[in-house]
Amino acid sequence: MCVAIPMKIVALLPACRGRVECDGVEREVNLRLLDHCEVGDYVLVHAGYAIEKVSRASADENLRILEELKRSLES
Repeated sequence: MCVAIPMKIVALLPACRGRVECDGVEREVNLRLLDHCEVGDYVLVHAGYAIEKVSRASADENLRILEELKRSLES
């Protein structure tokens, strides 16, 4: 099973790369698989690549579910 994490693009970098952020954690990712990305877009990130653009509502829902799973594993 693969998991992609929703992250917000906070900066566009040269060579089809971008800096993304989620919950205070920033990463540099490859944006080459997506058409036209902008700062503020939400993307699903897997293995260092942004693989899909998503809405903020979808990103928030996915993060809520991941947090719920995390809490259930900690119990």
